[in-house]
Formats: sequence, structure tokens, C-alpha cells
Amino acid sequence: MLDGKRILITGGTGSLGFALTKKLLETNVKTIRIYSRNESKQVEMQDQMNDPRLRFLIGDIRDFERLTKAMEDIDIVFHTAALKHVPIVEYNPFEAIKTNVLGSQNVIDACLKENVEIAVCIGTDKAVSPLNTYGATKHLMERLFVTASNHSNPVRHKTKFLAVRYGNVLGSSNSVIPKFIEQIQSGKNITITDPSMTRFTITMDQALELILTAIKKGHGGEVFVPKLKAYRLDTLKDAIVDILKKSTKTKRIPVRSGEKFHESLINSEELRNTFEVGNLYVILDKQLHSKTFSKWNNLKETSLKDQYSSDKVEILTKEKLIDVIIKDGLLTTNE
Repeated sequence: MLDGKRILITGGTGSLGFALTKKLLETNVKTIRIYSRNESKQVEMQDQMNDPRLRFLIGDIRDFERLTKAMEDIDIVFHTAALKHVPIVEYNPFEAIKTNVLGSQNVIDACLKENVEIAVCIGTDKAVSPLNTYGATKHLMERLFVTASNHSNPVRHKTKFLAVRYGNVLGSSNSVIPKFIEQIQSGKNITITDPSMTRFTITMDQALELILTAIKKGHGGEVFVPKLKAYRLDTLKDAIVDILKKSTKTKRIPVRSGEKFHESLINSEELRNTFEVGNLYVILDKQLHSKTFSKWNNLKETSLKDQYSSDKVEILTKEKLIDVIIKDGLLTTNE
């Protein structure tokens, strides 16, 4: 699937882009172009990976001309670029629209112009029944991608547009685990909005597996969602405290604007277009994507009766969460 392929990763210097690049370099890809605005991270990434198949391009997805030039002769595009920090996006909503929505449309148009084979965008739980600007812009990004195939001439264009959707990756930059670790190790109180909040559990390896599975299985127009377990915030705090073996106090802080108590990856309205295959849910509108649906022969009607949210799946115990954290290399025991 990846042998001899030319890859472009938008936002390739982010935590996901970095991990995805490392994973792809383990295969026989021909070249990987890292497209991002962050010059210093590109230098750091180049020094760490030191692989002749890597190419680093400074650019912004808002710049259609530059983006199109970067996509020349590219086979597969992984679209990870986004403005994603919720409070910043709330304060700068139109900047988020220019990047997450208009920039994503630029990615689509450039893929069509350069006749890319596959383009997959990285979605988020916050795009499901969005409560904040970030979620709304990512919802629009996802809709642009899954409908893009319907607006392309199948004779002139071959691009398959796909989406994957999941929550925050454990231990990713600016996520709760690094925050808790920093607070504990510096002797600060751990700040928690509500200890009963739940979040889906997904590791970086699981996220990468989902993305690569999508490009192998997808025909165009699907949203791929993993079947996951979840955890409570207070359980996560207790697990990290146990691993670090440091006592600390907890301080309650207000829930942020637009923050949900429980993550949702499929809402109740999407159930009519939700199917299952193996350890995945596949959201596919049969009316909008009838040709794509006819290419699947192993989709099963979903067994979900209500929205797929983090309070309705198996909640990990502290012991199981410790195993996940240590196995994923996010922390090591202090024994």
C-alpha cells in the first residue's frame, strides 16, 4: 500500500505529524514531505530523524499556490494541520476559520488539481455536536472532506477523500497527562475541572493504526472511528500519582467554555449511517455515497442504540490505566 509512495503531511511538525512520520519511515515509502509553518521544529525533526527520504517545506495551508506546489507528484496526503487550542481559538474564531475550514478546502482543491490518490483528514471528538469554535471548524473540515469526492469529476480526478475521528491522544502535547506530570513534579496542586469527567483512551500507536487502516480500507467519503475504552479524570490523576509516587493535593477549577463532561465520537443522529467492521465504526451516508457503499461487502449495521460517548463504554480502572500509561512509554515507575 505504501511501497514507493510519495507522502505529504500538512502540519507535519506537530505531535501527530512527528509520530506519523516515524511510522511511515519504517515502511518503503519513496519520500515524505513535511509541510508546516514551524521552522525550528523542522530543523529539530530533521536532526532527529536524519533520513534522506524526508523533505521539509515551509508553508501554510492558507496559501493555495504554495500548497499546490508542495503537492506535485504526491500520492497520499495526511492532513493534520489545524489551529486546535480551544481557548485561543475561542478568542480568535475567524483565524480558526481561515485555517481549519478555508485551509482545509485549499488542501482538497490542491489534491484535486494534482490528482492525489488518497487524502485523509484528522478529525476530533469536538466536531461531534460541537460546543465551541474549534469543534465547529473541525466539523466543517470533516464535512468538506467526506463530500469532496461527490464534487469531483471521476474521469478527471481519482482522489479518495477520507476522515478519521478520535479524541485527545494520551500524552500528546498540551494534553492532560503532561500537565498533571508537570504539576506533580513541581510540587503544585493538580488542577481538575470535574473528577467525574470521562475521556476516551487512545494511544498514539492506536491513532496511527487507525489512520493507516483508513487509507487501506477506505473507498471515499467514509469517517472511520475506533472502538475505545475510557477513563475518569480522577482515576487518571490517581494513576499518575501512583506511578510517580509523590503525594499532592487536588484543586478544583471551573469548567472551560465549550468543554464537555463526556466525549462523544458518534452522536445519535449519525447512528442511521453508522456501520461496523472489526474494531472500527464506519460512518457512511448511503444516499450521499451510494457508489462507495456498494464497494463495501462486509459492513454490518451498528449495534449502538445511543450516542457513542465516553460515559457509555468500559471505564478503565486505575490499575489498567497505569498499565496503558507505562506500556505506551508515557511514564516509567520510580521504583
